Amino acid sequence: MSANVFLEAVAKRRSHYALDKKEIVSRDRIEEIINQAVVNAPSAMNAQSSRVVVLFGAQHDRLWNIVQDTLKKIVPDMDFKRTKEKLDSFKAGYGTVLFYEDTRVIRKQEEDFALYKDNFVPWAHQGNGILQFIIWTALESEGLGASIQHYNPLIDEEVAEAFGIHKDYKLLGQLVFGNPVSEPGEKTTLPLSERVTVIR
Repeated sequence: MSANVFLEAVAKRRSHYALDKKEIVSRDRIEEIINQAVVNAPSAMNAQSSRVVVLFGAQHDRLWNIVQDTLKKIVPDMDFKRTKEKLDSFKAGYGTVLFYEDTRVIRKQEEDFALYKDNFVPWAHQGNGILQFIIWTALESEGLGASIQHYNPLIDEEVAEAFGIHKDYKLLGQLVFGNPVSEPGEKTTLPLSERVTVIR
């Protein structure tokens, strides 16, 4: 793949919030994409600490029911209608990827390389972010829409219990995906002069 094709895919990756469950990409193909991303995503010292859990069908719906039930307990009634509308749009999607870090791997790095102890958590989160980006962009390149959500840590315990997640896995994000039924909103960007410095 040329650099131009890659950058075109990067540019097309957007946050899609209006989704439905129409199967435009097979589950097998989605699993293949995620597997390739996990194998090829970089990580500090090749720690490979990122973990993903992919939810389809009733399990995807179950996740968003958990999120709704959790937020219902803490969001004021006057505000919950808007919250429920947002959560319903996520539940309307086709699936969700849960992104985790295996803290056992990180603790082992901290023990083995004490000089860099304070760096391993940030490095792990950076690696997880790269993996999230790869999967998000790859799914969008197949025609799917997606958005990354962060209802952790509010939902962590119930989600772990519901799906049998290891106690040492730390939840970092939820990528909901599906058939996009509308275009994303306009994206504004700051001037590059404020964001990029080139020193020759």
